[in-house]
Amino acid sequence: MKRREFIARVSLLAGGLWVGGRSAFGLAATSTKKIKGTVTAQGKKLGQVVVSDGYSVVQTDRKGRYALPHNEQAQFVFVSVPAGYELPNENGIARHYQVLKAGQEKYDFELKPLAQDDNQHKFIIWADPQVRNKQDVEQMMTQSVPDVQQLLQSFGAGALVHGITVGDIVWDKHELFNDYNQAVAATGIPYFQVLGNHDMDYNKGGDDASDDTFQATYGPTYYSFNRGKAHYVVLDDVRYLGTDRNYDGHLPEVQLAWLAKDLEQVPKDHLVILCLHIPVHNGVKNSQELYALLKDRQVHIMSGHTHYNRNVITDNVYEHVHGTLCGAWWTGPICGDGAPRGYGVYEVNGNELSWQYKSTGYDLKHQISLHLDETSGQKNLVANVWNWDPAWKVEWWADGKAMGELSNFKGLDPQASALYLGDKLPQPRAFAEPVETNHLFKVALPAGAKHVKVQATDRFGRKYEQAADVRIS
Repeated sequence: MKRREFIARVSLLAGGLWVGGRSAFGLAATSTKKIKGTVTAQGKKLGQVVVSDGYSVVQTDRKGRYALPHNEQAQFVFVSVPAGYELPNENGIARHYQVLKAGQEKYDFELKPLAQDDNQHKFIIWADPQVRNKQDVEQMMTQSVPDVQQLLQSFGAGALVHGITVGDIVWDKHELFNDYNQAVAATGIPYFQVLGNHDMDYNKGGDDASDDTFQATYGPTYYSFNRGKAHYVVLDDVRYLGTDRNYDGHLPEVQLAWLAKDLEQVPKDHLVILCLHIPVHNGVKNSQELYALLKDRQVHIMSGHTHYNRNVITDNVYEHVHGTLCGAWWTGPICGDGAPRGYGVYEVNGNELSWQYKSTGYDLKHQISLHLDETSGQKNLVANVWNWDPAWKVEWWADGKAMGELSNFKGLDPQASALYLGDKLPQPRAFAEPVETNHLFKVALPAGAKHVKVQATDRFGRKYEQAADVRIS
């Protein structure tokens, strides 16, 4: 067990959770030292702003003051940026924190009010940019970045947008963090970063030591911030096991203890958007502990890691597993499930969330790919609707005649199989393979069919169409 986890367990068992007034001080500290400061905005002292060191969680008083018990394990102090204020950043990289320094006691935060209401805003999710060399970086800069720039322009002047990258920013080559930072700066919006397994330091020690380079570049690996009635939480669910590239999906007790205290500060009717790298529903060993903390809330989890796109609903939690920015590790235009390389686009309106998948190089209306498949002499139409969930409706037409709904099935995307199947494809990264997906639809084509159309209607009533000539004799 890591030292941080041990301290967290001992403190909680010893009754270390202390709540006083509206503030919640977390793990018990034996030291009488304090971390103190003031949160202000344009000379105004801000009360009820949440501040944390990753262990204790407090709110500022009416004079903007906060005090945290000194915890020798803490490395940062960060403000959970409240609604109505700009997201602090440096050339787009979020800077909502300060590094704790030996002998320093006071850490002040200065925020800047937004010029507009933020109850309505947008955000984008990048998963797995995973650049390994300058050739990958060039594709990111010449394809992904211009695509985001064009999307932002379509939102119109004054749109509130931020980005979150849910891990595997690079592919073990930490010197490329700077190239990623340049990509973020070029988009013109603030970005928050999640630690991925390829962003860790290997063979330097245990889980704590594996975060060193990431933390030196991007700050704490778990924290929160707010916009409107949306509460955003970033967690680190990649547990390094100490040697080579060995890791698993797990949320340390210290993070869960912090999250419980963080959520105490959040009204139950607010939207909770939780961002991490490894999908929770099938990749995090102690997922039930997390689900228990999220009970009775409206929760959306943003994850990546898998290099495919999938939506999974578990009780009150909707998990969005994102297709990658890099497609098949920058060797092909689609992921292993046939979803195009791209990213998630989300809109918050009050405490309601809507979303679409944005394929790089395509309009937002591009949500379906069509393929012809022949099995035992029967020609079938296969449709891949990569952002599908059970609330969608997928219908088809043959030569202008409505034919009803298509049957959903699990299998391999035909294009992914053609591009990636086998130990020689794709080049130069032949390890990329097609993967089974549940967002495929199939129907047998009638004799004489010449033209087909598929229409998918998402859970928000938006309709997407894709058509093709088939010429079946």
